[in-house]
Amino acid sequence: MNVDFSIIIPAYEESSKIRKDIILADNFISANNLSGEIIVVDDGSKDDTSKTALDLKVNLKNDLTVLRNEINLGKGGAVRAGILCSKGKIVMYQDAGATIPMDNALIGLKMLRNNICDIAIGSRKLPGSIIQKEHEFDRAIISKVFRSSMRFLYKQLRPFTDTQCGFKIYNGDIARELFTTMAINGFMFEIEILLRTLKKKYRVAEFPVVWKCDRDSRIGLLKSPWRVLLDTVKIKKIGL
Repeated sequence: MNVDFSIIIPAYEESSKIRKDIILADNFISANNLSGEIIVVDDGSKDDTSKTALDLKVNLKNDLTVLRNEINLGKGGAVRAGILCSKGKIVMYQDAGATIPMDNALIGLKMLRNNICDIAIGSRKLPGSIIQKEHEFDRAIISKVFRSSMRFLYKQLRPFTDTQCGFKIYNGDIARELFTTMAINGFMFEIEILLRTLKKKYRVAEFPVVWKCDRDSRIGLLKSPWRVLLDTVKIKKIGL
């Protein structure tokens, strides 16, 4: 099966959101005349995330695969499972919760098709981005501290305005290569992958997105600060 575009959605206890995410992805693929697949990775949920996703399968216009991690590995582990299962010439992953409209992906797709870059990453910080609902105050402060810390630790990340935006589009072969060797399962996987990308001299470019904060997000620094610290040390030990 030739697949133009794979959309990966990592999900942890997202039974109330995943249906909308899948339908939006399915409609986007069809509306843009792509041959596509949707891959939902249930990262050890205790709710009905997998069942809710699978119940949609017969009504979709595009192929749906639902993978399940028996334990909660973290967002990185879920994204890796989805990417390594993907077949698309272009591969995208997005956070659950429809925080960024699917049509924003058209910008990144065009960038890859026009050979502007190998990886296009959405940014909430670029001129032209639109923030419809901000982070709560505490999350906003922690995000700023995190961003400053990463820019201090890794000079090569300084050109990038938003490493953690969950809306990234890859050349499929490059994505599968990078994620095969990925070591971090948690929140810090975005940093590891970007550092691996730059080390291999693949081209990365950002594009502005429309974004609204999901106040019910399962992802973030506040969820596991010690794991973030340990993973930062682990990345240093890897030598990136």
